[in-house]
Amino acid sequence: MSVEQQARRSVTVIGLGPMGQAMARAFLDAGYAVTVWNRTAARADELVARGAQAAPSAEAAVAANELVVLSLTDYDAVFTVLESVEPALKGKVVANLSSDTPGRAREAARWLAERGAGHLTGGVQVPPSGIGSPESSTFYSGPVELFRRHRAALEVLTAADYRGDDPGLAQLYYQIQMDLFWSSMVGYLHATAVAEANGITAEEFLPYALPTASLLPRMIEFYAPRITAGDHRGDVDRLTMALASIEHVQHTAEDSGVDGALPALLAEAVRRGVADGDGAASLSTLVGRFRRA
Repeated sequence: MSVEQQARRSVTVIGLGPMGQAMARAFLDAGYAVTVWNRTAARADELVARGAQAAPSAEAAVAANELVVLSLTDYDAVFTVLESVEPALKGKVVANLSSDTPGRAREAARWLAERGAGHLTGGVQVPPSGIGSPESSTFYSGPVELFRRHRAALEVLTAADYRGDDPGLAQLYYQIQMDLFWSSMVGYLHATAVAEANGITAEEFLPYALPTASLLPRMIEFYAPRITAGDHRGDVDRLTMALASIEHVQHTAEDSGVDGALPALLAEAVRRGVADGDGAASLSTLVGRFRRA
């Protein structure tokens, strides 16, 4: 094996929360030489027992390998680490799998480029339990040559879905996924709170919640081409219908002693559309209203 091949079978992982630990374990299981560093050094103990090398400092961890995987809380934490290791960054490729906004990903890419380092933005679509599975996926964006160079290593973690050169794209795709996920999950939890307030357990609600939740994929498939075409005719649904239904949800929640702020927020978004004359249009017309807002 050449020196270059050996270099591609080695990696540094910085940030050893549950996600970072899962990533380091996946690399070890795949036979990579893994250097790790975490501000709380004890988090590396299990990985060291499995064969990882614990670096004495973040700078030493970055210096150890060309590919440096970051798994940190946000980009504030990312910059705290990067600024502390600045002398070691030249020639490195930082696969930044931390979560933040597309704008901050672009900022990090520019900052690293000014210091002679490359940046690949990553948006991991699975929890730590999904790391190491080819059925899982991570969005990547940044210079295509860097992605191609390190794709094999990145695919040790999950399948790699490359979105383009713009370093903000991976975070954009990730955040719109999270927008849908968190909105849906909070809606389920609010409905469960109303159920429990009325003596219906979460398990009793389950067989009724699942069919309703299963409508969402079919509705997304139906509305996506219409939204792309700007077709918001109210032949299937109307804002006036949606407003009445959401208000009933709000009043049921409040009558049950449950916080009605969430349905009230939804109702207000729909109510503004009705007030502006879109009452006969489809709920999908809110896409344009949200954009204008």
